[in-house]
Amino acid sequence: MVSNGAGRCDQAQEVTDPQFDNQSRSPPVAPSDRLTSRGWAILLVLSSAIFLEGIDISMMGVALPSIRDDLGMSTSSLQWVVSAYVLGYGGFVLLGGRAADLLGRRRMFVLWLTVFLLFSGLGGLATDGWMLIVARFVTGVAAAFMTPAGLSIITTTFPEGPQRNQALLVYAGIAAGGFSLGMVTGGLLTAIDWRWVFFAPVIMAAFILAAAVRLIPHDTPAARTRGGYDVGGTLSLTGAMLLLVYTVVMLPEVSIGSTATTAAAGVALLVAFVAIERRTRRPLLRLGLLRSAPLVRANLGAMMLVGGFFGFQFIAVLYLQEFRGWSETETGLALMILGLDAILAPTLTPILVRRFGNPTVIVVGLVLAAVAYALFLRVGADWTYAAMLPAFLTLSVAFALAYGPLTIAATDGVAEEEQGLASGVLTTSFQFGGALGLAVVTAAVVAGSGPAGADLDTFRTALLVPLAAALIGVVVTGSGLRRRARVPAEQEVAV
Repeated sequence: MVSNGAGRCDQAQEVTDPQFDNQSRSPPVAPSDRLTSRGWAILLVLSSAIFLEGIDISMMGVALPSIRDDLGMSTSSLQWVVSAYVLGYGGFVLLGGRAADLLGRRRMFVLWLTVFLLFSGLGGLATDGWMLIVARFVTGVAAAFMTPAGLSIITTTFPEGPQRNQALLVYAGIAAGGFSLGMVTGGLLTAIDWRWVFFAPVIMAAFILAAAVRLIPHDTPAARTRGGYDVGGTLSLTGAMLLLVYTVVMLPEVSIGSTATTAAAGVALLVAFVAIERRTRRPLLRLGLLRSAPLVRANLGAMMLVGGFFGFQFIAVLYLQEFRGWSETETGLALMILGLDAILAPTLTPILVRRFGNPTVIVVGLVLAAVAYALFLRVGADWTYAAMLPAFLTLSVAFALAYGPLTIAATDGVAEEEQGLASGVLTTSFQFGGALGLAVVTAAVVAGSGPAGADLDTFRTALLVPLAAALIGVVVTGSGLRRRARVPAEQEVAV
Protein backbone atom coordinates (compact mmCIF):
# COMPACT_ATOMS: atom_id res chain seq x y z
CA MET A 1 0.00 0.00 0.00
CA VAL A 2 1.18 3.53 -0.69
CA SER A 3 2.23 5.48 2.36
CA ASN A 4 1.50 9.10 3.17
CA GLY A 5 3.89 11.43 1.44
CA ALA A 6 6.91 10.84 -0.71
CA GLY A 7 9.87 9.03 0.77
CA ARG A 8 8.82 9.41 4.41
CA CYS A 9 9.57 6.37 6.55
CA ASP A 10 9.56 8.17 9.86
CA GLN A 11 6.03 7.63 11.15
CA ALA A 12 6.37 10.60 13.50
CA GLN A 13 6.42 12.84 10.42
CA GLU A 14 3.37 11.23 8.85
CA VAL A 15 0.61 13.79 8.47
CA THR A 16 -1.66 12.30 5.85
CA ASP A 17 -3.22 8.89 5.69
CA PRO A 18 -3.84 5.97 3.31
CA GLN A 19 -7.56 6.65 3.68
CA PHE A 20 -7.13 9.54 1.29
CA ASP A 21 -4.18 8.31 -0.81
CA ASN A 22 -4.17 7.83 -4.56
CA GLN A 23 -2.00 5.22 -6.25
CA SER A 24 0.11 7.84 -8.04
CA ARG A 25 2.80 9.66 -6.10
CA SER A 26 5.15 12.55 -6.65
CA PRO A 27 8.88 11.73 -6.80
CA PRO A 28 10.42 11.31 -3.35
CA VAL A 29 11.62 14.58 -1.88
CA ALA A 30 12.93 15.61 1.48
CA PRO A 31 11.64 19.13 2.03
CA SER A 32 12.11 21.11 5.18
CA ASP A 33 9.07 21.06 7.43
CA ARG A 34 9.29 24.85 7.87
CA LEU A 35 7.84 27.44 5.53
CA THR A 36 10.24 30.05 4.20
CA SER A 37 9.54 33.76 4.59
CA ARG A 38 8.60 33.96 0.90
CA GLY A 39 6.39 30.92 1.32
CA TRP A 40 4.59 32.63 4.20
CA ALA A 41 4.15 35.77 2.07
CA ILE A 42 2.58 33.81 -0.81
CA LEU A 43 0.40 31.85 1.61
CA LEU A 44 -0.89 35.02 3.29
CA VAL A 45 -1.79 36.56 -0.09
CA LEU A 46 -3.78 33.48 -1.13
CA SER A 47 -5.34 33.11 2.33
CA SER A 48 -6.37 36.77 2.23
CA ALA A 49 -8.24 36.07 -1.00
CA ILE A 50 -10.26 33.23 0.54
CA PHE A 51 -10.82 35.41 3.63
CA LEU A 52 -12.17 38.08 1.28
CA GLU A 53 -14.51 35.58 -0.35
CA GLY A 54 -15.79 34.36 3.03
CA ILE A 55 -16.31 37.80 4.52
CA ASP A 56 -18.06 38.95 1.34
CA ILE A 57 -20.63 36.17 1.61
CA SER A 58 -21.36 36.55 5.32
CA MET A 59 -21.57 40.37 5.27
CA MET A 60 -24.27 40.14 2.61
CA GLY A 61 -26.72 38.29 4.83
CA VAL A 62 -26.65 41.04 7.45
CA ALA A 63 -27.13 43.83 4.88
CA LEU A 64 -30.15 42.34 3.06
CA PRO A 65 -32.91 44.16 5.01
CA SER A 66 -31.27 47.55 4.40
CA ILE A 67 -30.76 46.74 0.71
CA ARG A 68 -34.43 45.83 0.36
CA ASP A 69 -35.57 49.08 1.94
CA ASP A 70 -33.23 51.32 -0.05
CA LEU A 71 -33.73 49.73 -3.48
CA GLY A 72 -37.42 48.93 -3.00
CA MET A 73 -36.97 45.22 -3.66
CA SER A 74 -39.57 42.60 -2.82
CA THR A 75 -38.73 39.78 -0.44
CA SER A 76 -38.83 37.23 -3.26
CA SER A 77 -36.41 39.24 -5.42
CA LEU A 78 -34.18 39.96 -2.42
CA GLN A 79 -33.23 36.30 -2.05
CA TRP A 80 -31.68 36.47 -5.52
CA VAL A 81 -29.00 38.83 -4.18
CA VAL A 82 -27.66 35.74 -2.41
CA SER A 83 -28.85 33.08 -4.84
CA ALA A 84 -27.30 34.77 -7.90
CA TYR A 85 -23.88 34.61 -6.25
CA VAL A 86 -24.32 30.95 -5.29
CA LEU A 87 -25.56 30.13 -8.80
CA GLY A 88 -22.55 31.77 -10.47
CA TYR A 89 -20.13 30.20 -7.99
CA GLY A 90 -21.55 26.69 -8.04
CA GLY A 91 -22.22 26.67 -11.76
CA PHE A 92 -18.69 27.56 -12.86
CA VAL A 93 -16.36 26.33 -10.10
CA LEU A 94 -15.46 23.00 -11.74
CA LEU A 95 -14.73 24.82 -14.98
CA GLY A 96 -12.71 27.33 -12.97
CA GLY A 97 -10.59 24.60 -11.44
CA ARG A 98 -9.81 23.05 -14.80
CA ALA A 99 -9.12 26.45 -16.36
CA ALA A 100 -6.40 26.99 -13.75
CA ASP A 101 -4.69 23.78 -14.91
CA LEU A 102 -5.08 24.56 -18.61
CA LEU A 103 -4.47 28.30 -18.75
CA GLY A 104 -2.21 28.97 -15.77
CA ARG A 105 -3.04 29.27 -12.10
CA ARG A 106 -1.47 32.68 -11.50
CA ARG A 107 -3.10 34.09 -14.61
CA MET A 108 -6.56 32.86 -13.58
CA PHE A 109 -6.13 34.03 -10.00
CA VAL A 110 -5.05 37.56 -10.92
CA LEU A 111 -7.58 37.95 -13.75
CA TRP A 112 -10.61 36.83 -11.78
CA LEU A 113 -9.56 38.65 -8.62
CA THR A 114 -9.67 41.78 -10.79
CA VAL A 115 -13.17 40.88 -12.01
CA PHE A 116 -14.22 40.23 -8.39
CA LEU A 117 -12.95 43.68 -7.42
CA LEU A 118 -14.72 45.48 -10.29
CA PHE A 119 -18.12 43.85 -9.90
CA SER A 120 -18.12 44.12 -6.12
CA GLY A 121 -17.69 47.85 -6.64
CA LEU A 122 -20.48 47.90 -9.24
CA GLY A 123 -22.74 46.19 -6.71
CA GLY A 124 -22.14 49.05 -4.30
CA LEU A 125 -23.11 51.54 -7.02
CA ALA A 126 -26.33 49.74 -7.96
CA THR A 127 -29.44 51.90 -8.13
CA ASP A 128 -31.87 49.09 -8.94
CA GLY A 129 -32.35 45.54 -7.77
CA TRP A 130 -31.60 43.89 -11.12
CA MET A 131 -28.24 45.69 -11.32
CA LEU A 132 -27.26 44.33 -7.92
CA ILE A 133 -28.35 40.79 -8.84
CA VAL A 134 -26.31 40.83 -12.07
CA ALA A 135 -23.28 42.18 -10.20
CA ARG A 136 -23.58 39.41 -7.60
CA PHE A 137 -23.86 36.71 -10.29
CA VAL A 138 -20.67 37.89 -12.01
CA THR A 139 -18.93 38.22 -8.63
CA GLY A 140 -19.88 34.59 -7.95
CA VAL A 141 -18.46 33.51 -11.31
CA ALA A 142 -15.24 35.40 -10.50
CA ALA A 143 -14.99 33.58 -7.16
CA ALA A 144 -15.57 30.27 -8.96
CA PHE A 145 -12.42 30.81 -11.03
CA MET A 146 -10.37 32.60 -8.38
CA THR A 147 -10.83 30.19 -5.46
CA PRO A 148 -9.69 26.88 -7.02
CA ALA A 149 -6.83 28.72 -8.74
CA GLY A 150 -5.64 30.05 -5.38
CA LEU A 151 -5.97 26.68 -3.65
CA SER A 152 -4.12 24.88 -6.45
CA ILE A 153 -1.29 27.44 -6.26
CA ILE A 154 -0.84 26.39 -2.63
CA THR A 155 -0.92 22.66 -3.40
CA THR A 156 1.63 23.05 -6.21
CA THR A 157 3.88 25.60 -4.46
CA PHE A 158 4.35 23.65 -1.23
CA PRO A 159 5.61 20.03 -1.45
CA GLU A 160 3.28 17.29 -0.28
CA GLY A 161 3.83 16.53 3.38
CA PRO A 162 4.29 18.74 6.46
CA GLN A 163 4.79 21.98 4.50
CA ARG A 164 1.65 21.61 2.42
CA ASN A 165 -0.40 20.43 5.37
CA GLN A 166 0.64 23.43 7.45
CA ALA A 167 -0.13 25.77 4.55
CA LEU A 168 -3.56 24.23 3.98
CA LEU A 169 -4.47 24.37 7.67
CA VAL A 170 -3.53 28.06 7.83
CA TYR A 171 -5.52 28.66 4.64
CA ALA A 172 -8.57 26.82 6.01
CA GLY A 173 -8.42 28.65 9.34
CA ILE A 174 -8.30 32.07 7.69
CA ALA A 175 -11.14 31.08 5.35
CA ALA A 176 -13.35 30.09 8.28
CA GLY A 177 -12.38 33.24 10.17
CA GLY A 178 -13.51 35.39 7.24
CA PHE A 179 -16.94 33.85 7.26
CA SER A 180 -17.35 34.20 11.03
CA LEU A 181 -16.05 37.77 11.26
CA GLY A 182 -18.10 38.86 8.26
CA MET A 183 -21.33 38.93 10.24
CA VAL A 184 -19.89 41.36 12.78
CA THR A 185 -18.20 43.46 10.12
CA GLY A 186 -21.35 43.46 8.02
CA GLY A 187 -23.43 44.70 10.91
CA LEU A 188 -21.04 47.56 11.62
CA LEU A 189 -20.74 48.59 7.96
CA THR A 190 -24.49 48.37 7.39
CA ALA A 191 -25.00 50.71 10.32
CA ILE A 192 -23.02 53.29 8.29
CA ASP A 193 -24.41 52.45 4.82
CA TRP A 194 -25.12 49.08 3.22
CA ARG A 195 -23.06 50.09 0.18
CA TRP A 196 -19.90 49.79 2.30
CA VAL A 197 -20.56 46.05 2.43
CA PHE A 198 -19.57 46.14 -1.27
CA PHE A 199 -16.95 48.90 -1.17
CA ALA A 200 -14.93 47.41 1.71
CA PRO A 201 -14.12 44.22 -0.28
CA VAL A 202 -13.01 46.43 -3.18
CA ILE A 203 -10.39 48.09 -0.98
CA MET A 204 -9.22 44.76 0.41
CA ALA A 205 -9.14 43.14 -3.06
CA ALA A 206 -6.99 45.99 -4.40
CA PHE A 207 -4.31 45.34 -1.76
CA ILE A 208 -4.44 41.57 -2.37
CA LEU A 209 -4.17 42.10 -6.13
CA ALA A 210 -1.11 44.32 -5.79
CA ALA A 211 0.58 41.77 -3.52
CA ALA A 212 -0.38 38.85 -5.80
CA VAL A 213 1.14 40.46 -8.88
CA ARG A 214 4.37 41.04 -6.97
CA LEU A 215 4.71 37.79 -5.02
CA ILE A 216 3.00 34.89 -6.84
CA PRO A 217 5.46 33.35 -9.31
CA HIS A 218 4.55 32.82 -12.95
CA ASP A 219 3.64 29.27 -13.83
CA THR A 220 3.46 27.24 -17.03
CA PRO A 221 0.06 25.59 -17.53
CA ALA A 222 0.49 21.98 -16.48
CA ALA A 223 -1.85 20.58 -19.12
CA ARG A 224 -1.21 21.37 -22.75
CA THR A 225 -4.12 22.74 -24.75
CA ARG A 226 -2.78 21.63 -28.12
CA GLY A 227 -5.52 19.69 -29.84
CA GLY A 228 -8.30 21.99 -28.74
CA TYR A 229 -10.61 22.40 -25.80
CA ASP A 230 -13.38 20.09 -24.70
CA VAL A 231 -16.19 22.43 -25.75
CA GLY A 232 -18.94 19.82 -25.45
CA GLY A 233 -17.79 18.78 -21.99
CA THR A 234 -17.50 22.42 -20.89
CA LEU A 235 -21.02 23.33 -22.03
CA SER A 236 -22.69 20.19 -20.64
CA LEU A 237 -20.90 20.37 -17.26
CA THR A 238 -21.56 24.09 -16.78
CA GLY A 239 -25.21 23.67 -17.78
CA ALA A 240 -25.60 20.70 -15.42
CA MET A 241 -24.04 22.55 -12.48
CA LEU A 242 -26.15 25.65 -13.10
CA LEU A 243 -29.35 23.58 -13.17
CA LEU A 244 -28.47 21.51 -10.10
CA VAL A 245 -27.44 24.54 -8.03
CA TYR A 246 -30.58 26.36 -9.18
CA THR A 247 -32.65 23.34 -8.08
CA VAL A 248 -31.11 23.39 -4.62
CA VAL A 249 -31.30 27.17 -4.20
CA MET A 250 -34.97 27.28 -5.23
CA LEU A 251 -36.00 24.20 -3.26
CA PRO A 252 -37.88 26.16 -0.56
CA GLU A 253 -39.50 28.50 -3.11
CA VAL A 254 -40.97 26.37 -5.91
CA SER A 255 -43.26 23.39 -6.33
CA ILE A 256 -42.13 19.77 -6.27
CA GLY A 257 -42.84 19.51 -9.98
CA SER A 258 -40.53 22.40 -10.84
CA THR A 259 -37.83 21.00 -8.56
CA ALA A 260 -38.08 17.58 -10.19
CA THR A 261 -37.96 19.09 -13.69
CA THR A 262 -34.80 21.15 -13.17
CA ALA A 263 -33.13 18.33 -11.22
CA ALA A 264 -33.87 15.85 -14.02
CA ALA A 265 -32.54 18.25 -16.63
CA GLY A 266 -29.36 18.74 -14.60
CA VAL A 267 -28.85 14.98 -14.20
CA ALA A 268 -29.45 14.47 -17.93
CA LEU A 269 -26.73 16.99 -18.74
CA LEU A 270 -24.39 15.24 -16.28
CA VAL A 271 -25.02 11.95 -18.07
CA ALA A 272 -24.27 13.66 -21.38
CA PHE A 273 -21.09 15.11 -19.87
CA VAL A 274 -19.88 11.67 -18.76
CA ALA A 275 -20.58 10.25 -22.23
CA ILE A 276 -18.62 13.11 -23.84
CA GLU A 277 -15.68 12.71 -21.46
CA ARG A 278 -15.41 9.01 -22.23
CA ARG A 279 -15.09 9.68 -25.98
CA THR A 280 -13.06 12.88 -26.20
CA ARG A 281 -9.27 12.78 -26.61
CA ARG A 282 -8.69 15.72 -24.24
CA PRO A 283 -11.40 15.55 -21.56
CA LEU A 284 -12.21 18.52 -19.37
CA LEU A 285 -12.35 16.18 -16.38
CA ARG A 286 -10.54 12.87 -16.19
CA LEU A 287 -13.22 10.53 -14.85
CA GLY A 288 -10.62 8.34 -13.17
CA LEU A 289 -10.10 11.08 -10.60
CA LEU A 290 -13.70 10.65 -9.44
CA ARG A 291 -13.25 6.89 -9.08
CA SER A 292 -10.79 7.38 -6.23
CA ALA A 293 -12.58 6.21 -3.08
CA PRO A 294 -10.40 8.33 -0.74
CA LEU A 295 -11.14 11.52 -2.70
CA VAL A 296 -14.84 10.70 -2.87
CA ARG A 297 -14.91 10.19 0.90
CA ALA A 298 -13.11 13.48 1.45
CA ASN A 299 -15.50 15.42 -0.77
CA LEU A 300 -18.61 13.83 0.72
CA GLY A 301 -17.28 14.61 4.18
CA ALA A 302 -16.68 18.22 3.11
CA MET A 303 -20.21 18.47 1.75
CA MET A 304 -21.72 17.18 5.01
CA LEU A 305 -19.53 19.38 7.21
CA VAL A 306 -20.31 22.64 5.44
CA GLY A 307 -23.96 21.74 4.80
CA GLY A 308 -24.54 21.13 8.49
CA PHE A 309 -22.62 24.25 9.50
CA PHE A 310 -24.53 26.57 7.15
CA GLY A 311 -27.85 25.05 8.18
CA PHE A 312 -27.07 25.42 11.87
CA GLN A 313 -25.93 29.01 11.47
CA PHE A 314 -29.17 29.88 9.69
CA ILE A 315 -31.21 28.37 12.53
CA ALA A 316 -29.13 30.19 15.15
CA VAL A 317 -29.57 33.54 13.38
CA LEU A 318 -33.35 33.06 13.13
CA TYR A 319 -33.56 32.07 16.78
CA LEU A 320 -31.53 35.04 17.99
CA GLN A 321 -32.96 37.72 15.70
CA GLU A 322 -36.57 36.75 15.03
CA PHE A 323 -37.44 34.70 18.12
CA ARG A 324 -35.35 36.56 20.71
CA GLY A 325 -35.30 39.99 19.05
CA TRP A 326 -31.52 40.48 19.07
CA SER A 327 -30.06 43.06 16.69
CA GLU A 328 -27.79 42.17 13.74
CA THR A 329 -24.73 43.40 15.63
CA GLU A 330 -25.65 41.47 18.79
CA THR A 331 -26.21 38.33 16.72
CA GLY A 332 -22.91 38.76 14.92
CA LEU A 333 -21.03 39.24 18.19
CA ALA A 334 -22.74 36.18 19.69
CA LEU A 335 -21.72 33.99 16.74
CA MET A 336 -18.23 35.45 16.50
CA ILE A 337 -17.06 32.70 18.85
CA LEU A 338 -17.40 30.35 15.88
CA GLY A 339 -14.41 32.18 14.42
CA LEU A 340 -12.23 30.56 17.08
CA ASP A 341 -11.40 27.94 14.46
CA ALA A 342 -9.26 30.57 12.71
CA ILE A 343 -6.89 30.28 15.70
CA LEU A 344 -7.23 26.55 16.32
CA ALA A 345 -6.86 25.36 12.71
CA PRO A 346 -3.24 26.49 12.19
CA THR A 347 -2.12 25.84 15.78
CA LEU A 348 -3.87 22.86 17.40
CA THR A 349 -4.93 20.90 14.32
CA PRO A 350 -1.41 20.31 12.88
CA ILE A 351 -0.30 18.83 16.21
CA LEU A 352 -3.27 16.46 16.29
CA VAL A 353 -2.81 15.48 12.64
CA ARG A 354 0.86 14.58 13.22
CA ARG A 355 -0.02 12.67 16.36
CA PHE A 356 -3.15 10.77 15.32
CA GLY A 357 -3.31 11.00 11.51
CA ASN A 358 -5.49 13.02 9.17
CA PRO A 359 -8.48 10.61 8.96
CA THR A 360 -8.84 10.28 12.73
CA VAL A 361 -8.87 14.05 13.19
CA ILE A 362 -11.53 14.42 10.48
CA VAL A 363 -13.81 11.84 12.09
CA VAL A 364 -13.39 13.38 15.55
CA GLY A 365 -14.22 16.80 14.09
CA LEU A 366 -17.44 15.51 12.56
CA VAL A 367 -18.37 13.71 15.78
CA LEU A 368 -17.91 16.97 17.69
CA ALA A 369 -20.09 18.75 15.13
CA ALA A 370 -22.87 16.23 15.82
CA VAL A 371 -22.40 16.80 19.57
CA ALA A 372 -22.69 20.57 19.08
CA TYR A 373 -25.95 20.27 17.15
CA ALA A 374 -27.32 17.84 19.74
CA LEU A 375 -26.47 20.31 22.52
CA PHE A 376 -28.47 23.03 20.77
CA LEU A 377 -31.52 20.76 20.52
CA ARG A 378 -32.27 21.74 24.13
CA VAL A 379 -32.74 25.37 23.03
CA GLY A 380 -35.13 27.27 25.30
CA ALA A 381 -37.21 30.42 25.03
CA ASP A 382 -35.08 32.34 27.51
CA TRP A 383 -31.66 30.76 27.07
CA THR A 384 -28.78 32.89 28.26
CA TYR A 385 -25.70 33.24 26.13
CA ALA A 386 -23.87 31.05 28.65
CA ALA A 387 -26.34 28.26 27.85
CA MET A 388 -25.63 28.57 24.11
CA LEU A 389 -21.86 28.81 24.53
CA PRO A 390 -21.07 25.06 24.88
CA ALA A 391 -22.67 24.35 21.49
CA PHE A 392 -20.88 27.27 19.83
CA LEU A 393 -17.49 26.36 21.34
CA THR A 394 -17.85 22.69 20.44
CA LEU A 395 -18.78 23.58 16.86
CA SER A 396 -15.81 25.93 16.48
CA VAL A 397 -13.44 23.15 17.62
CA ALA A 398 -15.21 20.68 15.32
CA PHE A 399 -14.82 22.93 12.29
CA ALA A 400 -11.15 23.54 13.09
CA LEU A 401 -10.49 19.80 13.28
CA ALA A 402 -12.38 18.77 10.14
CA TYR A 403 -12.22 21.62 7.59
CA GLY A 404 -8.47 21.84 7.04
CA PRO A 405 -7.77 18.08 7.10
CA LEU A 406 -10.60 17.53 4.58
CA THR A 407 -8.89 20.08 2.33
CA ILE A 408 -5.65 18.14 2.68
CA ALA A 409 -7.39 14.83 1.99
CA ALA A 410 -9.18 16.07 -1.13
CA THR A 411 -5.93 17.23 -2.78
CA ASP A 412 -3.43 14.73 -1.38
CA GLY A 413 -1.73 12.49 -3.93
CA VAL A 414 -3.31 14.20 -6.95
CA ALA A 415 -0.94 14.81 -9.86
CA GLU A 416 0.24 18.41 -10.18
CA GLU A 417 -1.45 18.89 -13.56
CA GLU A 418 -4.80 18.06 -11.95
CA GLN A 419 -4.50 20.08 -8.75
CA GLY A 420 -6.74 22.82 -10.11
CA LEU A 421 -9.37 20.25 -10.98
CA ALA A 422 -9.14 18.62 -7.53
CA SER A 423 -9.45 22.05 -5.93
CA GLY A 424 -12.49 22.78 -8.10
CA VAL A 425 -14.14 19.50 -7.10
CA LEU A 426 -13.53 20.28 -3.42
CA THR A 427 -14.84 23.83 -3.77
CA THR A 428 -17.91 22.41 -5.53
CA SER A 429 -18.47 20.07 -2.60
CA PHE A 430 -18.24 22.95 -0.14
CA GLN A 431 -20.57 25.18 -2.17
CA PHE A 432 -23.09 22.50 -3.05
CA GLY A 433 -23.10 21.20 0.52
CA GLY A 434 -23.67 24.69 1.90
CA ALA A 435 -26.47 25.42 -0.57
CA LEU A 436 -28.13 22.05 0.05
CA GLY A 437 -27.91 22.31 3.84
CA LEU A 438 -29.33 25.82 3.79
CA ALA A 439 -32.13 24.87 1.40
CA VAL A 440 -33.26 21.83 3.40
CA VAL A 441 -33.14 23.71 6.70
CA THR A 442 -35.06 26.61 5.15
CA ALA A 443 -37.71 24.21 3.85
CA ALA A 444 -38.04 22.66 7.33
CA VAL A 445 -38.40 26.08 8.97
CA VAL A 446 -40.95 27.26 6.41
CA ALA A 447 -42.98 24.07 6.75
CA GLY A 448 -43.12 24.35 10.54
CA SER A 449 -43.73 28.09 10.84
CA GLY A 450 -47.11 29.54 11.67
CA PRO A 451 -48.50 33.06 11.23
CA ALA A 452 -46.31 34.28 14.09
CA GLY A 453 -43.17 32.74 12.63
CA ALA A 454 -41.06 29.81 13.75
CA ASP A 455 -41.37 28.45 17.28
CA LEU A 456 -38.99 26.35 19.36
CA ASP A 457 -40.38 23.06 18.06
CA THR A 458 -39.72 24.23 14.51
CA PHE A 459 -36.14 25.12 15.37
CA ARG A 460 -35.61 21.73 17.03
CA THR A 461 -37.00 19.91 14.00
CA ALA A 462 -34.80 21.91 11.64
CA LEU A 463 -31.75 21.17 13.83
CA LEU A 464 -32.15 17.49 12.94
CA VAL A 465 -30.90 18.37 9.43
CA PRO A 466 -27.38 19.48 10.44
CA LEU A 467 -27.27 16.70 13.03
CA ALA A 468 -28.05 14.12 10.32
CA ALA A 469 -25.46 15.69 8.00
CA ALA A 470 -22.74 15.41 10.65
CA LEU A 471 -23.62 11.79 11.40
CA ILE A 472 -23.57 10.91 7.69
CA GLY A 473 -20.15 12.57 7.49
CA VAL A 474 -18.93 10.42 10.39
CA VAL A 475 -20.11 7.24 8.66
CA VAL A 476 -18.60 8.19 5.29
CA THR A 477 -15.18 9.25 6.56
CA GLY A 478 -15.13 6.61 9.28
CA SER A 479 -15.33 3.89 6.63
CA GLY A 480 -11.80 4.87 5.63
CA LEU A 481 -10.60 4.31 9.18
CA ARG A 482 -12.06 0.80 9.16
CA ARG A 483 -10.33 0.12 5.86
CA ARG A 484 -7.06 1.39 7.30
CA ALA A 485 -7.38 -0.93 10.29
CA ARG A 486 -7.62 -3.95 7.96
CA VAL A 487 -4.35 -3.09 6.19
CA PRO A 488 -1.32 -4.88 7.68
CA ALA A 489 1.12 -2.37 9.09
CA GLU A 490 3.99 -3.88 7.11
CA GLN A 491 2.29 -2.91 3.85
CA GLU A 492 2.43 0.80 4.68
CA VAL A 493 5.82 1.53 3.10
CA ALA A 494 6.93 4.38 0.93
CA VAL A 495 7.33 3.95 -2.81
